[in-house]
Amino acid sequence: MATLRKKYTVDRPVYSEDGFAEEHEKVFRLRKTIQDHVKDYLTCDSKRAKNAVLSLLPIIGWMRIYRVKEWLLGDVVSGISTGMVAIMQGLAFSLLASLPPSYGLYTAFFPVLTYFFLGTSRHLSVGSFPVLSLMVGAVVTRLVPDSGPAANITAFEGLTMDQQRVVVASSLTFLMGIFQLAMGILQVGFIVVYLSDTLVSGFTTAAAVHILVSQLKFVLGLEVPGISGPLSIIYTLEENFVQITSTNICDLVMSILIMIVVFIVKELSDIYKAKLPVPIPIEAFVTIIACGVSYGFNFRERFNVGVVGKMVSGYESPLAPNMEVFQESAVEAFPIAIVGFAVGFSVAKVYAIKHDYTIDGNQELIAFGVSNIFGASFRSFAASTALSRTAVQESSGGKTQIAGLISAMMAMIVTVALGFLLEPLPKSVLGALVIVNLKGMLMQFREIPYLWRRDKIECLVWVVTCVAATLLGLDLGLAVGLGVELLTVIFRTQFPRCSVLANIPGTDLYRDRKDYLNIDEPAGVKIFRIPSPIFFANIEFFKDKLVEAVGFNPLRVLRKRNKALRKIKKLLRNNDDNTEKGLKDLFSQMGDESHIKMEELDLPSDVKDLPFRLDWNAELPANISVPRVDLHSLILDFSAVSFLDISALKGLKTALKEFIRIDVDVYIVSCDVYILEKLHSCMFFDNEIQTSMFFLTLHDAMLHVLEKHKEEDSKGRVLRDTHL
Repeated sequence: MATLRKKYTVDRPVYSEDGFAEEHEKVFRLRKTIQDHVKDYLTCDSKRAKNAVLSLLPIIGWMRIYRVKEWLLGDVVSGISTGMVAIMQGLAFSLLASLPPSYGLYTAFFPVLTYFFLGTSRHLSVGSFPVLSLMVGAVVTRLVPDSGPAANITAFEGLTMDQQRVVVASSLTFLMGIFQLAMGILQVGFIVVYLSDTLVSGFTTAAAVHILVSQLKFVLGLEVPGISGPLSIIYTLEENFVQITSTNICDLVMSILIMIVVFIVKELSDIYKAKLPVPIPIEAFVTIIACGVSYGFNFRERFNVGVVGKMVSGYESPLAPNMEVFQESAVEAFPIAIVGFAVGFSVAKVYAIKHDYTIDGNQELIAFGVSNIFGASFRSFAASTALSRTAVQESSGGKTQIAGLISAMMAMIVTVALGFLLEPLPKSVLGALVIVNLKGMLMQFREIPYLWRRDKIECLVWVVTCVAATLLGLDLGLAVGLGVELLTVIFRTQFPRCSVLANIPGTDLYRDRKDYLNIDEPAGVKIFRIPSPIFFANIEFFKDKLVEAVGFNPLRVLRKRNKALRKIKKLLRNNDDNTEKGLKDLFSQMGDESHIKMEELDLPSDVKDLPFRLDWNAELPANISVPRVDLHSLILDFSAVSFLDISALKGLKTALKEFIRIDVDVYIVSCDVYILEKLHSCMFFDNEIQTSMFFLTLHDAMLHVLEKHKEEDSKGRVLRDTHL
């Protein structure tokens, strides 16, 4: 049964842009100059100073509305729950960074303190993130390898390998923070939009594969050196398989058991999360149990199990960054800064939308930058967020960053007073916890068939990013993925899907004629649509598609006509008989004139001096070869054209003139007002291309064309016998 639809009728004149401008006066808007913008930016008053302080210190905003009775208990419970997860993840992710586990606790403490004051997200749990830890670990193992000499850096003299690695990690993190802070000050938070969800998904999946491979040595209890650089994942797997016969059975059994338990509990927590007041901190429970069992049965001595070992008690004095490390790691620090911000901002945006508050990308850059600089000064490594940890903070009742502050206090208590209890913890337990927490990232492989069905180009971006990041390393892989993503954007804009439109009968709607059966396409009219900006890279594509749509090359037609016209005029000068018979004999005498200059053939045809009217579409004598043109009107739909550059403007002007010179009326419809202003400012209009060819809508132009060509003009003398 057909749906009854409401109808509407509009009775108005047919508007061209000129006609509309005559009837409706436009408001003149004075646009600000660059000098005005600079002046406004540097002007300061009390209101602006207040807004600047509130923007720089978001804590003031949410502290003023803090509901102590309603929110405090939830923040405390959330802080304790998040703190337990943050401690375990800090210990585990420090292994990814090739650092002693105690420095993971530093990352769970120092960055949180500054983000508490500067961050705009109320739910983000700041701390270690496995992808960043792995990227830091790649730089650490490159400059301070497990076997072989360390890089030639003066500050390394007299330090142990662990101390050298701490210097590298903290200096790298400091530089990462500088990059983030600089981008925040320069207001370039928009840079994150260039990392699409597809690219980030492929990248984090590759990172999960790297993390999985890097933790095999802990799960199997093998002595595999850290390897960085392109194809490092293959070399690492090779090292693991070469030593596979030396697997520590105790480590393997313990890791498998812990992964099974943690996986089952996490799945049950997801199923019954609506009934649970807080998520079960299963990582903390298995860590405590594993510590007790390892200490009670002396796993280190009896089974040769690798353990965390000596934990640093308390906090060490601040450490200045090393300039030589800056020089060695600047290339890696920038992608680490981008990835850290992109992940943190993406997670923060999810919870900001859920809880109806706003976050500022530029302020988040400043907050992460200051947090990493401050944390690096106290020997922590790169901080961002982990989705699982932030989910715990939000789902367990956290309302503000007070929950994050409490979690940091828990990390401080463990560092200062309880760290020695973690010394017998097997490293294989931490490796197992890292692997089992990769489930979410590894499950992103399921996106491949979905993307393939929905958008094959997006699928290509995902696969290329994932493969490149897996084989070449995360830094090069991110660059390759970003390059491919930008190439797809260029490809889509450079080669858009142009179409020829036709009218849906009885409406003012126009659709692609290939998509509908019942359509109306008036004879002699073509409607051409290009759904993208027109610029230097696609102007030739636009012209080629336009020629393909109309079915002929206007320049070739013009040259043929001018060539024939020159022959006619030359013979007319030598022939006095202007009767039809005389003219007919004239055309039989026409010969070849190949010596005519090509530039002259591109000029408009001059038929004023002819004693008859030429009809180029009539049947011509056999010795006159001029292509037939059945088109009298060409309408260009510019509704999806957002900008024109100078190169495209010149190409468009040339193309339009070619059609106009062969008596095809050209109309441009739905042109953006700013494009029209640019056309005027660039002297686009002249005697041939006039403003009267621009119409407000496609239907306005079509009605104008139909009215104009309702009756064929019969004026002038036509030579019937020769059909000219």
